[in-house]
Amino acid sequence: MRLGQMNDWFVIRTGLGASSWNMAFDEALLESAPALSRPVLRLYGWQEPAATFGYFQKYADVSSWTELRPLIRRPTGGGLVPHDADWTYTIIIPPGHEWYQLRAEQSYQRAHDWVAESFRSLQVPTELAVASAKDLPGRCFIGAEKFDVLAGGRKIAGAAQKRNKLGLLIQGSIQPPRNDWKRGDWETAFLRVGSERLGITWSELKLPETLLKRAEALDLEKYSRREYNERR
Repeated sequence: MRLGQMNDWFVIRTGLGASSWNMAFDEALLESAPALSRPVLRLYGWQEPAATFGYFQKYADVSSWTELRPLIRRPTGGGLVPHDADWTYTIIIPPGHEWYQLRAEQSYQRAHDWVAESFRSLQVPTELAVASAKDLPGRCFIGAEKFDVLAGGRKIAGAAQKRNKLGLLIQGSIQPPRNDWKRGDWETAFLRVGSERLGITWSELKLPETLLKRAEALDLEKYSRREYNERR
C-alpha cells in the first residue's frame, strides 16, 4: 500500500439498523477489507434499544447486568455496551495499512485521540484516561480503561477491537451525558478532524452487492441466532 493510499478512506452512513444486522454488517466489512484495500469509517445507529457484549463474555453474566434486549454477542472483545442512547461508529483497517501494524493498545489510543480531538473542536473538554479504574469488570461504561475518552472525569467513549489476517475492526460507542450534544455535530467534527489533523481524504463507499448479501447471511445464520449469542 503506497503512502498516498494510507490517507484515502471510505466513509459510509448506514442509518438505523437492527442490532443483529449491525454486528453482521461489521463482520462483512472486515471480511471485505482486503478487497476494498483502504480504511472504512462507518457511522450508524440502532432501530431499537439493545445491548452488545464482548465475544469472550459469558451470556449468563451479561444477561443479569442489563434488561436491554436484544442482547447480541459482538465479533470484537470488550464488555457490555448499552445501545439505548449511544452514538456508534466502526473503523475497518485493511492489512498492509500502517494502522494495522500497531499493537492493540496503540490502535485503541489512536482511535480515541481522534474521538477526543473531535469533541474538543466542539468546545467539549475531553482527555484520555491514563490508567484503568474499573470496580465492575465486564461492563464497558462503568469505570474506564486506559485510553478511554473522559469528559469531566466521566467516561463518554469506549471501543473494542478484533484483528485477524483480513484486517482490523474497531467498534466504538459514545455515550453522550448531555441532551444538547448533537450526534450530527460530532460526526461532522469527526470527519473534519480526520481531514485536517490526520490528512484523510474521504470518499463515499458504494456498497458491493456481495457485501450486502454476506451481511444478510451472517445476520440470519449467526448474529440473530440464540445458539450463537448464548454459546458460552
